[in-house]
Amino acid sequence: MTLLKRLTNEFSKTFGKAYGSRIFFAPGRVNLIGEHTDYNGGHVLPCALSFGTYVVTRKRDDDTVRVYSKNLSDVGVIEFTLNKLVYTKEHDWANYPKGVIKTFIDSGYNMEHGVDMFFYGNIPNAAGLSSSASVEIVTSVAINKIFNFNMDMISLVKLSQKAENEFIGVNCGIMDQFASGMGKLGKAVLLDCNTLQYEYTTLQLDDASIVIANTNKKRGLAESKYNQRIEECNRALIQLKEKLNIKSLGELTEEQFENNKHLILNNIDRNRAKHAVYENRRTIRAVKALENNKIKDFGKFMKESHESLRDDYEVTGEELDTLAELAWNYEGTLGARMTGAGFGGCTVNIVENNKIDEFIDVVGRGYKESIGYEATFYVVSIGDGAREVDINHETYEYEQ
Repeated sequence: MTLLKRLTNEFSKTFGKAYGSRIFFAPGRVNLIGEHTDYNGGHVLPCALSFGTYVVTRKRDDDTVRVYSKNLSDVGVIEFTLNKLVYTKEHDWANYPKGVIKTFIDSGYNMEHGVDMFFYGNIPNAAGLSSSASVEIVTSVAINKIFNFNMDMISLVKLSQKAENEFIGVNCGIMDQFASGMGKLGKAVLLDCNTLQYEYTTLQLDDASIVIANTNKKRGLAESKYNQRIEECNRALIQLKEKLNIKSLGELTEEQFENNKHLILNNIDRNRAKHAVYENRRTIRAVKALENNKIKDFGKFMKESHESLRDDYEVTGEELDTLAELAWNYEGTLGARMTGAGFGGCTVNIVENNKIDEFIDVVGRGYKESIGYEATFYVVSIGDGAREVDINHETYEYEQ
């Protein structure tokens, strides 16, 4: 039985007959380069993955919302009403779809009925591949479609980001939601987070593939130092604006930063700003290397990115550094760096195809010897962005 049919059957067991239900999908993402630049008005280069979050959903006749996650079956069905959409710690993961629904209503979109929503995700939890953004986007796309709100995808991306910022309390930039909503098969998207201008870049990796290595160190963004990094960058920006006419750190070149960094009084804030500026420029150069099929040059930019995240931004940690260094020391690696917010999560690696098995073995053994527990590896493909899926026509992509 295909995955989508199985999910539909399980929806029936949880919420009653699936007649009238529809299925939606939103992918996770991996960011190839451009880390912690999105909320600093810089460039990022993410791509959507072929795995993500599914939701089977249908309207109800009342104002009740019931949500269930196959991944967290022990939590059971979580229920709330459209007139009581408040953040509740006990509702845990359900706060993400709840926040999206509240943001729709607060934005003037009238939901006259509640919904039943059965979620299933095959993104590793807390791995830094944007499982939370995937849940937000799939909820947004589903609500938009079944209530005929006719919002375009970029509007849904903005709404989803707003839900995470204001309802969940994580001051994330727009990259994760944008990559999940706007991803395109076989392509990375260069996004200017300051203007939301974007362009697609074909990933021509020739005889290499993307391998994601999960540290299996769990972390939650809302409880991490993520928001602290945003505050540090904002302080640096305020001090730079005393002399410079800028709205974000992403507007600066390296030379402009070096000539004015003395304006930033705190050394830690100065280091954070340095990373944001240099990483932004590095991302632009890295895209040019990709476009010119210079994969090894792209790999060098990846290493420089990780080193900056380690030394200036201080968001890597022992686990991510160990995975990156083991990858750099393996001859079949073309590039490796941490990806996502940091503080745990994953590295993204470009590895020669004929050496992937050995890469996983060598890096995996080295990691366990150093850290004491195992990393998990995924050879991934680049998929399309969020969409409604047809049980009769798209199931072949997701058979398990």
